Amino acid sequence: MSTTITTVAKLHVVGTPIGNLGDFSPRAQETLGSVGLIACEDTRRTGLLLAKHGITNPGMVVMNEHTEQRAAERVVEALVGGQSVAVVTDAGMPVISDPGAVAVAAAVDAGFEVVVVPGPTAVSAALAVAGFGSGRYVFEGFLPRKGRERQARLGELANEQRIIVLYEAPHRVERTLTDLADMLDSSRRCVTARELTKMHENVWRGTLADAAPANAEPRGEYVIVV
Repeated sequence: MSTTITTVAKLHVVGTPIGNLGDFSPRAQETLGSVGLIACEDTRRTGLLLAKHGITNPGMVVMNEHTEQRAAERVVEALVGGQSVAVVTDAGMPVISDPGAVAVAAAVDAGFEVVVVPGPTAVSAALAVAGFGSGRYVFEGFLPRKGRERQARLGELANEQRIIVLYEAPHRVERTLTDLADMLDSSRRCVTARELTKMHENVWRGTLADAAPANAEPRGEYVIVV
């Protein structure tokens, strides 16, 4: 049963830059400077971001895939104690293929307001640079790494007519592009966007048939748009 609590403490879901620190909005900076606790994936990376922008570190709790439940409990404790809390990830928007959903659900269940401070996401950035139009798309995040679950997901995508957006790590991108070419129409247009907004940003354009060979020496994080 949820409990309603009258308090000014809020949970702020804050977007951070996906690469270029110039994309860190003034509102996001102000928010991180005003809260009593920050839940983040990596205290070192978030600490560097705070220091870069002259933001005093209010105290942080690690919230990654292994600690998310425990961190969410700490978040609610802080809110109950009257402290507003911010949730951030290493890059981009929390919850979007990153931790954050458990903390948001816990805060809502405890009766606290959750507000969003929007920021960059690799999904929207890749869609914009791909130039495939403004039609419908489906975001698949990271595909399962192996086994029947991966084959089942690829099988579902084989019949997908909407634009498909995927995330992939550099050491798996060639295999994923090969699998997509095998399971989907290999003549479908494909864009791979690497290191978006960073110094070595690179966008490759072609078809699925040519995508794997063209990305055979991957570096950095990838977004695949088909």
